[in-house]
Amino acid sequence: MSPAEFTLDKTDLNILRLMQENARITNADLARELEMAPSAVLERVKKLEQKNVIVQYTTRINPAALQQSLLAFISVRSSEGMGSNDTAKEFAKIPEVQEVHHIAGEDCYLVKVRTTDSASLMELMRNSFSKIPKILSTRTTIVLETVKEEQLLVIPEK
Repeated sequence: MSPAEFTLDKTDLNILRLMQENARITNADLARELEMAPSAVLERVKKLEQKNVIVQYTTRINPAALQQSLLAFISVRSSEGMGSNDTAKEFAKIPEVQEVHHIAGEDCYLVKVRTTDSASLMELMRNSFSKIPKILSTRTTIVLETVKEEQLLVIPEK
């Protein structure tokens, strides 16, 4: 989608700001905050969804509640040629993989994984990563403490 298709006015940005702060905000509360008719706000939200500005509504779960407290970033070198995403697609199929980024530099991918402990991370590497062809090497960084982790975007003022 081209940037022109994402043209957003002040009202759109305010809707996004409010919804990013609380995805469960009701249409009536949005309308009240924006001093608009609920039907107008609903129409705006639907258009933002149709344009793929609003991509998904999710629930953020504390990983510790599911005993998934080990967070690791794995740098991966691959032998696949430029423009190929086969390795990335294979990573994306693994449930413990939360993010896959094609990166510039010596490595090809940066993969974020979350597991229960170091033994489960080792099992993931042995049973899932090792079966992906074209991986030349991996370098794993285990997170000791997370100071900030969020998906919030900076929404500009217009």
